[in-house]
Amino acid sequence: MKKVLFVCVENSCRSQIAEAFGKILGEGIIEAYSSGSRPSGKVNEKAIASMKDVGYDLTSHKSKSLSDIPQIEYDYVVTMGCGDECPYVQAKMRDDWKIPDPKHMEMEEFNNVRDTIKKKVAKLIEEIKT
Repeated sequence: MKKVLFVCVENSCRSQIAEAFGKILGEGIIEAYSSGSRPSGKVNEKAIASMKDVGYDLTSHKSKSLSDIPQIEYDYVVTMGCGDECPYVQAKMRDDWKIPDPKHMEMEEFNNVRDTIKKKVAKLIEEIKT
């Protein structure tokens, strides 16, 4: 299985959602991880509610720093648009999805960001499978 790390600043919304979809859509294909360059210490309540709407329980997830994840070479590191705030992590492949931080968005917009992340994770998994 390929090891995929999703990174954002706080590890409270975007990267948590991407990790969740990685686990849902990539079962048996990828090992999904997430972390933040400056973790907030908790998963955003809107992210929990948004993922609950699609049947995934984010309450068991924890906001993690880069030092809390395995110190390995990842097959893929995907940053969520945190730019210079996302430090270098050793990876064979990397990409920046430039996804806006949804934490201050209304739920409809937040869910649109969630759906964008889902599509991008699904596309990444399809690329990995081929």
